Amino acid sequence: MSSLHEPHRGAADEGDGSAAGADSPVRVMVVDDHPMWRDAVARDLTEAGFDVVATAGDGEQAVRRAGAAAPDVLVLDLNLPLKPGVQVCKELVGANPALRVLVLSASGEHADVLEAVKSGATGYLLKSASTAELIDAVRRTAVGDAVFTPGLAGLVLGEFRRLASEPAPAAPDEPGAPRLTERETEVLRLVAKGLSYKQIAERLVISHRTVQNHVQNTLGKLQLHNRVELVRYAIERGLDTDDSG
Repeated sequence: MSSLHEPHRGAADEGDGSAAGADSPVRVMVVDDHPMWRDAVARDLTEAGFDVVATAGDGEQAVRRAGAAAPDVLVLDLNLPLKPGVQVCKELVGANPALRVLVLSASGEHADVLEAVKSGATGYLLKSASTAELIDAVRRTAVGDAVFTPGLAGLVLGEFRRLASEPAPAAPDEPGAPRLTERETEVLRLVAKGLSYKQIAERLVISHRTVQNHVQNTLGKLQLHNRVELVRYAIERGLDTDDSG
């Protein structure tokens, strides 16, 4: 898996489907139109300790059931009948910005990846991934990491940098604009450089939970919804190339 940085390979922490520091298991919903695949993914995640609260086989069913099941993480296929996965993602994240969406797709096409991220997905995993990689990806998605199949993270960062380089209407600095603390800015800079929460915690000698808290506070101040939006915000302001800190 890759957290918007070069991939690292390692054993997944199977058997721990709870978010870092949380007592209750992470609530997951699995959406795929192939029953055998959907059931297999749901079974693997359940055995790893996640609480699979719902499954769905088409886009409309997914939107309906997600509203009732209130999952923390949505494992979502893109190629769905009745309503495409990107539309499902857009609607559900729009209704609940705290929802984290991990796309699990057979397609590694760049256009599909970028469309999914722009629709609100926080990660993108190919179906060729192993069970251990899937479990690790869901666990890390649940705590806020943006997890991508190796090779795709660079694509997403490259697109953000391209968008950031395009001329845009200049927004004047408003007196009431949110101000980040020195530590929040430091964490944001490392997020922009593609470090995972664990790596940031090690770099700054603070706990993983403290990193999460700083990121959540920053998201609130900037009125952003997820880590992917936060990375784009930071890159647009050149924080990924700032060598200080």
